[in-house]
Amino acid sequence: MTRSTGWVPPAIRRLAADSVHQVVNAAHRFVRQHPRLKRALRPITHLVLPSIMPFRSGHIARADYERWVAEQGTITAADEAAMRADIARFPYRPLLSIVMATYETPEPYLRAAIASLQSQIYADWELCVADDGSSAPHVTRILDEIAASDPRVHVIRRPVRGHISAASNSALGLAQGAWVVLMDHDDLLPRDALYELAAEIVDHPEARIIYTDEDKIDGQDRRYGPYFKPDFDPDLLLGQNLLNHLTAYRRDLIQSVGGFREGFEGAQDHDLALRATAACGADAVRHIPRILYHWRQQTGTQSFSETAMARCVAVAGRAIADHLKARNIAADILPTAGIYHRIVFPVPEPAPLVSVLIPTRNRADLLRVCLDGLLKRTDYPAIEILIADNGSTEPDALALLQAVQSDPRVRVLALPGPFNFAHLTNQAAAEARGDILLLLNNDIEIIDSGWLREMVSHAIRPDIGAVGCRLLYPNGRLQHGGTVLGIGRIGGHFLVGAHREEPGPFGVLNLLRSASAVTAACLALRRAVWQQVGGMDEASLAIAFNDVDLCLKIRKLGLRIVWTPFAELYHHESASRGHDRAGPNAARFQREADIMVARWGDILLNDPYYSPNYTLENADCTLASPPRRQPRYRTAPATNR
Repeated sequence: MTRSTGWVPPAIRRLAADSVHQVVNAAHRFVRQHPRLKRALRPITHLVLPSIMPFRSGHIARADYERWVAEQGTITAADEAAMRADIARFPYRPLLSIVMATYETPEPYLRAAIASLQSQIYADWELCVADDGSSAPHVTRILDEIAASDPRVHVIRRPVRGHISAASNSALGLAQGAWVVLMDHDDLLPRDALYELAAEIVDHPEARIIYTDEDKIDGQDRRYGPYFKPDFDPDLLLGQNLLNHLTAYRRDLIQSVGGFREGFEGAQDHDLALRATAACGADAVRHIPRILYHWRQQTGTQSFSETAMARCVAVAGRAIADHLKARNIAADILPTAGIYHRIVFPVPEPAPLVSVLIPTRNRADLLRVCLDGLLKRTDYPAIEILIADNGSTEPDALALLQAVQSDPRVRVLALPGPFNFAHLTNQAAAEARGDILLLLNNDIEIIDSGWLREMVSHAIRPDIGAVGCRLLYPNGRLQHGGTVLGIGRIGGHFLVGAHREEPGPFGVLNLLRSASAVTAACLALRRAVWQQVGGMDEASLAIAFNDVDLCLKIRKLGLRIVWTPFAELYHHESASRGHDRAGPNAARFQREADIMVARWGDILLNDPYYSPNYTLENADCTLASPPRRQPRYRTAPATNR
């Protein structure tokens, strides 16, 4: 197989990305350290970011991560003393059963894995090992040796190899603890891993599943590739094994769902996570946003999932299909982004009517493109378009508004007066007949005909309150990947400026996932939800942040906001109004920001879908120093609970 002349080896690409990332990071740190320069640059930020952000969008260079680990992830003697003091205050100490399956594990890695367990600061654990018929004599010798010296270690030997699911079930059968913790035979736990799990169990008795963040470790024990995960997201779990490492389950929960299923090897953990989370519900799933697992890679001996990736992806698809079938959801499951999955949810027949709400004033050039895409290049069969005309005066705009009304799907509402996006949208919504409302800016350009069907398929789901989509700048780079709370005090768009083909950290730019908010430039929701929250706040948030406020009100109902990359459009951002942070708009923008802070407070600083290990100075997954979540042992009360 030949390569094109433009092909660059992956190792060289990673090295180049690391180098560029470090240069841009240095510039970013310099600006942060000089507030006057930062303020001076702010008015042109929207012009600069789309060019520089692709080099920073989610890529964490090894050198940066190693520096961060040294500064933030090293346990000191004082830390250990604080943990032990905190453990002494626990009202009870849960027994944690570590379930491990071994098979031909290289001797140094097996010894290191067990040693990392024996060095845990929290000592109330047992190791339940099932050796799956290893022929290498050192495996038996090591297990016998350690079991003889440590009564917490229990070993069962399977006479015939049954593979990972059967072996894990054998290990599970040895467990006596109320909680089961899954650990691979060649990976490592940091010394505080079981302490953090036990503390979470003590603090949250309602929990049935607890998962943590993870990173990778190479053959020289160098850490890299951290996955700083969001809090539990059932849609992201459909696309990938979000829980993965390190995950703890109530033992009775694992038993109730039948343990590991044979025939699902390579995706057995994902299959278990899907069945267990469905059984216990999202409220019983807890996330500890700390790196508490080191997943060994590049050891010279590849795991099953590394050597049979195509089969693992197919098996994961079967697990997802079973999960959806059990919930009576007749969705299609498609591979996406190489190793992940896309769930295509159904749209009923006949399709529900969608009322598209478009505020506009003049700018016929933008509106014409938007309407052409809606009326001629969108394959959804049931739409009505309500154009909220905010006093257009230009002849070409007036002519366009007159002409489009010849299409029975289009209505023009005359709404003159000062521009108030929330008021215009509320008035259009009041005239809408559809069960689904689609808020749409006049500067949106349709790319693909199936975009609206994708958005409606999620908007009609009973647990979903609103749906956002992937918006691109005209140059093809990312403009909206969901809204991260706390950026610029209120919220900012995720990974702005990423190249269209960039997957983002662990593929999240290619996966359906939850977000705290999405932009009203293109937002779909059920009319019943809109009415339940009272629409947009036109009195206090006329222009800015009314979409964030809307989404937070929806989430307060217990509904989720989702962002889909499978509805993709161009957004000529603010082309018809100008930007809020400069000129005469700045004072009004500041006033509306102050209202949001007063209204939502700490909620804006604790986005469940954006790790506290990332700074809030931007939404590009830059590491926070220190992390925004303090370790529990530094904040635990000094008295008994």
